[in-house]
Amino acid sequence: MNPYKKLAAALDNRMSVHASSAVAGMPAELGTITAGGLKLDGFKHEISDYYVADWMTKLFLPSFSINGTVTGLLSGNVPVTGQGRFAFSESEVEDVRIAFQSGLKIGDRVLAIPVNDGNDVVILCKVVK
Repeated sequence: MNPYKKLAAALDNRMSVHASSAVAGMPAELGTITAGGLKLDGFKHEISDYYVADWMTKLFLPSFSINGTVTGLLSGNVPVTGQGRFAFSESEVEDVRIAFQSGLKIGDRVLAIPVNDGNDVVILCKVVK
């Protein structure tokens, strides 16, 4: 057998063991937003103080068009109003913040991860069926 393949296989096996042990202490858990905070499915107490992940992303917008009303435009000094079709080109927007915390409502199901030896919980996202 090629000694490099044997070394690569041994390294792959060791990395897999380390990776699985690193995430073994962080089981993701489903929970529900309540009036007083967060109730995890596997924990009997309600958690009033929790964290919510803050996501930054790049937004890709396809080209699209919409119909709408035009108001507030001037042609010379004459106001222009009316119906129109607005066409937008494909574009990308950097550094878009997804702040879903403000959109969480009582009864929403969420995916959370206990951290800090279970002393804190981070909500990663809202889940829907």
